[in-house]
Amino acid sequence: MEHDYVMDNNSIVAVFDFDGTLTYKDSLFPFLHLVVGKWRFVWGMICISPILLGYSLKLIPNWRAKEMVLKHFLQGLSKEHLQKLGERFATVHIPQLLRSEAVKRLHWHQTQGHQTILISASLEDYIIPWSKSMGFNYAMGTNLVIKQGYITGKILGKNCYGSEKTKRLKDLLGDLNQYSIYAYGDSKGDRELLAIANYPFYQKFSEN
Repeated sequence: MEHDYVMDNNSIVAVFDFDGTLTYKDSLFPFLHLVVGKWRFVWGMICISPILLGYSLKLIPNWRAKEMVLKHFLQGLSKEHLQKLGERFATVHIPQLLRSEAVKRLHWHQTQGHQTILISASLEDYIIPWSKSMGFNYAMGTNLVIKQGYITGKILGKNCYGSEKTKRLKDLLGDLNQYSIYAYGDSKGDRELLAIANYPFYQKFSEN
């Protein structure tokens, strides 16, 4: 997905995870529910239950389990349709998932003139439009492979999780030592990101 954000030269950067940090629960399954509808979603959850079990038992790695889930629900959808649903989800559904204290912290950084960056394993199809509506300087997440205009369900490149988050941040900003970095995360997928921050905040926002 193309981005039209503009980064400035402010040396103070606030980096936010999305699921569980800015939101009080994971956003992927609510999005998939929107995409396929109630009954197809319920049946789909039954079908993918062995995948979820394998992941919980650490028999299937994070990226592979996610790719299998995405393939089950999204394979064959047109790129344009998925983007429209992503915009709808960003506008209508994400506001209901947000932690008010996390949003206040985001706004505080913005009023201080800090650069704000969203880095998430969630799909860019909905975090990009949402991040723009919230005034983030930049956002990045997981992308999907498109063939002849249709979703394959496969992840393009790497799932934006763990060390991939710090790699994406370095690719964007260059030498991180030039910046004073605030980082907000809530899970093991944010450990590497929190480790490179000057001011790491782990599970800072506890209210729903």
